[in-house]
Amino acid sequence: MTNKIFASLEEAKQYLYSKFGKDESFEVCIKEVHVKDLPVLCVYISGLVDGMTLTVQLTPLYFDSEEKEAEDPVEDDDTYFDNIFNFYGKAEPKDRDEFLVGVMSGQVGFVTQHGYAYLTELRSYPGRQPDEPDNEKVIRGSRDGFAENIMLNTALIRRRIRSPELRFELHKISSNGKTDVAIAYMKDLVNDKHLKWLQQRLEEIQHDGLTMADKTLEEWLFKQRFHPVPFVRYSERPDIVAAHLLEGHIAIIVDTSPSVILLPITMFHLMQHAEEYRQAPIIGSTVRLLRYLAIVLSLTVMPIWYLLATNEQYLPEALDFIGAEEKSNIPLLLQIIIANLGLEYLRIAAIHTPTPLSTAMGLVAGVIIGQIAIDVGLFSPEIVLYSAVVAIFTFAIPTFELSVSLKYFSFIVLILTALFDAAGFFIGFFIVFSYLSSLRPMQIPYLWPLVPFFPKAFTRVFIRFPMADDALRPYIVGAKQRKRS
Repeated sequence: MTNKIFASLEEAKQYLYSKFGKDESFEVCIKEVHVKDLPVLCVYISGLVDGMTLTVQLTPLYFDSEEKEAEDPVEDDDTYFDNIFNFYGKAEPKDRDEFLVGVMSGQVGFVTQHGYAYLTELRSYPGRQPDEPDNEKVIRGSRDGFAENIMLNTALIRRRIRSPELRFELHKISSNGKTDVAIAYMKDLVNDKHLKWLQQRLEEIQHDGLTMADKTLEEWLFKQRFHPVPFVRYSERPDIVAAHLLEGHIAIIVDTSPSVILLPITMFHLMQHAEEYRQAPIIGSTVRLLRYLAIVLSLTVMPIWYLLATNEQYLPEALDFIGAEEKSNIPLLLQIIIANLGLEYLRIAAIHTPTPLSTAMGLVAGVIIGQIAIDVGLFSPEIVLYSAVVAIFTFAIPTFELSVSLKYFSFIVLILTALFDAAGFFIGFFIVFSYLSSLRPMQIPYLWPLVPFFPKAFTRVFIRFPMADDALRPYIVGAKQRKRS
């Protein structure tokens, strides 16, 4: 049999002691028990298994030692254990490494007296319940969300897609961490080229651990280097992930992370939100257009205001209110930079501040400090106003990673505008647009369907069409079936 990986039970015990140490880790349990007449070695990590279920499984099989000595010894322990301990989640490891990784992953290991090994599925990972994620809330819709448990996350997706074509392909990444990473896809839809690319990338990862989970994995997959924009979409909502899988996308579930990675994606995928599909099509389209407008305004408001405030010849009479009415000894550009840095510090402080104190901290920073800064002449009121407006536009962007990237782009445009006036404004936008157009993660144009231009797909990007329409799956995913109905 392929699962005979030890010469004897005693050898298995010495092997496990050499790996875990003897009584060095309190949560590592290595003990001899009996399965009816068969002595076996049981090993597990107490914090990762369902102790109650393990006890329920073993209790009916346990006898007193005097009874065991009276019975004849078991000769064919492999067949005997297989018949007596017929637990549904039982697997046979092919080598010692597989057995060891299984135990460290939360499975319960058994070794019989002649060295036959088994792994039983009794995992019970600690973690949160599937509550609604804070950053992807909807007014109407499901309130469940992914947690840090990979088994729970796969179940939430399987509950929504009850198809035998749904696959969860498990990989163990990193040499020490042995992190469970599951690739989810629809077998009848997924692009084989994209799937093979992803599988190959996972095999090439040579690292000691993925402690930062999904974000570390993203950087390894795409070799992201110093690109500010995200190359994948993160989601904590099972309905969003299920919808992308049915479109032909691939999802990556990383154990210990409540976020699921979706790929391949374009920049327009990062601008969508589940709320658009929980409202009527006309309402959803309006919300989507308002969100796109907010993205454009978050990039342009501050550079345009600075350009008009410092070049009054560009101002028409109808807009003569634009500009700093109160003069300050601090240059306008420096005021803008200080105000934006202040907002960033406020955001960082909010992350590190305990929830009961965050409201008070926001009031102190936003109201008191802001007003005093105006009174002492550090800022003009217009700077505070437009900085706050831009911040609101930024908060309207559903993907946090994209909103942070747009802040960097806006700062680049602002600096070029300050250096070269109107020419710098257009040069800055040309640089940003050219950079985004040049990106091709997974050989997918980042600005598709704008660059290259696909009129029908571009229309669907801006308008939320009724679900009953005969929609096609996105061209960029390369799905085996384009029609959805």
